[in-house]
Amino acid sequence: MNAITSLEQRQLLSCPDDQPHAIVIGSGFGGLAAAVRLQAKGWRVTVLEKLDAPGGRAYVHHSQGHVFDAGPTIITVPYLFEELWALAGKRMADEVKLVAMDPFYRIRYDDGDHFDYSGDPERMLAEVARISPSDVAGYKRFMAEADHCYRLGFEALGDKAFDTVGDLLKAAPAIVRMRGWRSLHTMVAAHIKHPKLRMAMSLQSLLIGGNPFSVTCVYSLINALERQWGVHWAEGGTGSLVNGLVGLLEGLGGSLRCNAEVRRIEVEGGRATGVMLASGEHLPADIVVSNADTAWTYRNLIEPQHRRHWTDKRVAKGRYSMSLFVWYFGTRRQYKDVPHHMMLLGPRYKGLLEDIFTKHKLTPDFSMYLHRPTATDPSMAPPGCDTFYVLSPVPHLDSGTDWASQAEPYRRAMAEALDRTVLPGFEAELTTTFVTTPQDFHDRLLSYKGAAFGLEPLLLQSAWFRPHNRSEDIEHLYMVGASTHPGAGVPGVLMSAKALDSVVPSAAEFMQTQALQA
Repeated sequence: MNAITSLEQRQLLSCPDDQPHAIVIGSGFGGLAAAVRLQAKGWRVTVLEKLDAPGGRAYVHHSQGHVFDAGPTIITVPYLFEELWALAGKRMADEVKLVAMDPFYRIRYDDGDHFDYSGDPERMLAEVARISPSDVAGYKRFMAEADHCYRLGFEALGDKAFDTVGDLLKAAPAIVRMRGWRSLHTMVAAHIKHPKLRMAMSLQSLLIGGNPFSVTCVYSLINALERQWGVHWAEGGTGSLVNGLVGLLEGLGGSLRCNAEVRRIEVEGGRATGVMLASGEHLPADIVVSNADTAWTYRNLIEPQHRRHWTDKRVAKGRYSMSLFVWYFGTRRQYKDVPHHMMLLGPRYKGLLEDIFTKHKLTPDFSMYLHRPTATDPSMAPPGCDTFYVLSPVPHLDSGTDWASQAEPYRRAMAEALDRTVLPGFEAELTTTFVTTPQDFHDRLLSYKGAAFGLEPLLLQSAWFRPHNRSEDIEHLYMVGASTHPGAGVPGVLMSAKALDSVVPSAAEFMQTQALQA
């Protein structure tokens, strides 16, 4: 979509031109969800996107008839999307079809054994018993504790903006009850002894950028959340959800501008007053919401004199999530034995994660997530073909890796591992191939250090300790998305839009406040 003139914008907007204006930087799931919520509250909303199409990390690539979701592929907690459609007076089911995954995903161990992770209690118990009969009782205890964390951590705190120390104090009893100072793996290991099962029940934190050996055990709630709401595929890919949200925004009178990179957030008298684009164009606003990476936002979009809290030094001291190496490829034949979602674990677990998260060291061994959407949705590829991406967690750019020279050797190593395990001979069938590296996360997605998920979700980098939904430094500036509260993952970024909703007034309330202050 091309830039539109202010006159054309006024003609498109259903909100009167004198209504307060909100600019949202970035059109990821968090930014689009926030934009829909703001538009429904009477704001005139303009979403600005650096790329040539919406989605952010959920961007969609097209090549040789294949459709590649760039990032998120697992949809859970559908009601968070349904709420957005309801705000626009619509039903999500009329526009987007969700398909339940069964199993949720397959975990393949380095010795060739596998664990099919599903939402069926009896089948899960059977899988646990097959690997370690003595761990069945412990698995039940772990599930009960994960449910406890889900109720206290997700249902009670997930959509609450941690705006003040008082908010933290109110949440402290829940954190104590969850014993949130323990790591996720420590919690799992207290119940389950077999190493394969410990891996199967702890690797979920990697989906939100966290090392299971260091993130808070609160994130065991992911296990409960998946069982509660299921794991789904959006027919047509996650791009269908992105397009659906854009349609909701525009139907409510908001607008989206692509190819519109924000170079600076304008600040006057301690308040955000608009943005300047890379083109030099200035756009005024009453509030600014950044769906961009928060570390990038504070370091690169806001001049230092406006930042007392999020100084360059404070941002640099944070512990950041891993990055990702993603190889997208299509094949001219299908591999029907490969499920929709598969985790292929390497020979090391704890040691590999320590190399990635702590030592920031790129190693010869790796683990992978293989995504084959055509197992469920043939529309993602030409007839008779398969679409894949394979993702490997890697250290962020503090590793010093020169990805311009290392991307191809790393891709070849992944190809050899896939050929040896689940896709024999597949390279002879390739129709299209391209990769995304940590350098791309930095250069294209403007992510600090090329980290794929912002700050790692450690206890002291979560909730009140994470960048706030309402900026600590600048009035009328807000944050939404993976690198603010509550964190990464599709449910997390949608919940961040709900948390934002609680600290941003309606347009009418904002106008009343401004009139009183005047």
